[in-house]
Amino acid sequence: MAETKFEVPHAGEPRPNDLGAFWMPFTANRDFKRAPRLFVGAKGMRFVTDDGRKVLDGTSGLWCVNAGHCREPIVEAIRRQAGELDFAGTFQMGHTKAFEAAARLAGIAPAGFDHVFFTNSGSEAVDTALKIAIAYHRARGNGAKTRLIGRERGYHGSNLGGTAVGGIPGNRRMFGAIVAGVDHLRHTHDPARNAFARGQPEHGEELADDLERLVALHDASTIAAVIVEPVACSAGVYIPPKGYLQRLASICARHDILLILDEVITAFGRLGTPFAADYFGISPDIITTAKGLTNGAVPMGAVLVKAKVHDAFMTGPEAAIELAHGYTYSGHPLASAAAIATIDLLQSDGLLTRAAELAPYWREAVHSLEGLPHVIDVRNIGLIGAIELTPLPDAPGRRAHTRFLEAFKRGILVRATGDVIALAPPLIIEKNEIDELIGTLASVLRDVRD
Repeated sequence: MAETKFEVPHAGEPRPNDLGAFWMPFTANRDFKRAPRLFVGAKGMRFVTDDGRKVLDGTSGLWCVNAGHCREPIVEAIRRQAGELDFAGTFQMGHTKAFEAAARLAGIAPAGFDHVFFTNSGSEAVDTALKIAIAYHRARGNGAKTRLIGRERGYHGSNLGGTAVGGIPGNRRMFGAIVAGVDHLRHTHDPARNAFARGQPEHGEELADDLERLVALHDASTIAAVIVEPVACSAGVYIPPKGYLQRLASICARHDILLILDEVITAFGRLGTPFAADYFGISPDIITTAKGLTNGAVPMGAVLVKAKVHDAFMTGPEAAIELAHGYTYSGHPLASAAAIATIDLLQSDGLLTRAAELAPYWREAVHSLEGLPHVIDVRNIGLIGAIELTPLPDAPGRRAHTRFLEAFKRGILVRATGDVIALAPPLIIEKNEIDELIGTLASVLRDVRD
């Protein structure tokens, strides 16, 4: 691909191909803009690049396009809504689509999650959930319960609260201690005992007891909530050991600590059930979602809460605002229409459970990469996979990044996170496309040398 030239136009001239204005998120901007990778279209399982190549999507865009790209029912719902009602706020007013979207989401949520607070992203959903947790305890007369517990290697978005409870060092390093009263559980990754596990690792349930250490340190009377991803995807696909989440939930309940399950990635069929809470058989107090909620077509997030959380706020004067929190675009009409259409499509096409059908084939395909150069671990669950590579001593992350670049050249999109190559294709993927994805990645792992 030709190098992009940066030229300063004369005043008033259009700049259709200038890449300088957009400060890209989570990107090495200078490196990218020397040799950009640009998409101009997408359909089903594939992107189209600006030079006309088709690229098989092995990452569901960014963990969000579960139903495949540009699905007509979702496209048409957005188009129709834009012509009917482009915007209506939800502060002291409302519109029908927001209420319908909330009801539809509650309808596929785990039992007991009957109330939905809409946001615009997973990051906003996390910060909203953290605020709700603290306010919940205050509403019940436990105002000292303000401490928040995250987990090492966890990712909970990039807002202030989510960054604070997150546990990826690189995401926190340049910002310092931005929120007080936060601590972290130790992570669950244990390659010495669990390398190349197929599905949930056998060893590590006892790691949940690290919460008891933090309770002893801080006292339960100060801890408002624990937030974890059921599968820690963004840091490298770390799958919980058998029994770990159940044990963590039990400890939270014993100490009156709310358990927040961050399902921004795992909701909407990624593990073969509507939510990961269903898959693992646990019942948290709060669930955060986003990404697959609208199939990535319109930004939207949501916080689902149980009645005990919601009802704790409904005790004051009926004309008073119960929760002083929200966003201009909470429940935006276009996002609500997209969410309704997405849920309809996920249900009608059987995509909420399809990953369970594909999981055995996917597991064997992903684990066929064992033994290839520099592969030190392979992990899988549902329709998620991870291939961990030996890091270069002087350049951690480079080995996965070079393979990501070569994979793109060869027509597949994978995700490099640290020295892990992560995979999470759209739920519409067929077995022959799994073969194509894994076969191409295998050739990349064999051929790239460093």
